[in-house]
Amino acid sequence: MCGRYNLIATEQEIMAHFSLHSLIDYQPEYNICPGQKIIAVVKLDDESNKAVYLKWGLIPSWSKDRKISRNTFNAKAETVAEKPSFKNAYHQRRCLIPATGFFEWQTTEAGKKPYHIHFPEFALFAFAGLWEHWEHDKESVYSCTIITTVATAKVASIHERMPVIINPDAYGRWLDKTNTAVDMLDFIAGDACSRMKITPISTRINNPLHNDRECLTEFV
Repeated sequence: MCGRYNLIATEQEIMAHFSLHSLIDYQPEYNICPGQKIIAVVKLDDESNKAVYLKWGLIPSWSKDRKISRNTFNAKAETVAEKPSFKNAYHQRRCLIPATGFFEWQTTEAGKKPYHIHFPEFALFAFAGLWEHWEHDKESVYSCTIITTVATAKVASIHERMPVIINPDAYGRWLDKTNTAVDMLDFIAGDACSRMKITPISTRINNPLHNDRECLTEFV
């Protein structure tokens, strides 16, 4: 699964990496949790990329209320094309979710041990995401989910699943709204994670209220 991540790149780095013209109200986030509004990149009709803010926890357009979002912050790559909560968004509303790292917890005899999984120097990358627009009783919510897959051998020692990381050369294909017959297997590339580092960190990250650089400090 992917239940926590961070985005601490500069505004300029994000704009350059995702070919954005602007990035409004951006602040670095060290401990992003489901339920928050997060930055996602979508493609407009004129083929340009745009950064938008979406609630993390997808609400399908057919849902009667928002409660479903508690269980839809992740979508499994193996079933995303068929599962009712995600299939329409998968074929029509894909997005990129910028990140500089994510967190997983390893179960040990002493308890759950947190790790920060990231590229060297906290380089930017992108999760595969889906977005949706929900309206009900005058409420309107734009929301999203992060797609997960079976962990690579490197990450599997910590957790059995991990987010799907899109290679930069596949960003355009993933965002292409005209491609309604996407194959998830085309975007699950193990080599995208080969350079990632797995860093033990303190349990400070466990508290969603903690949102500072200390959350990323290596635990020795």
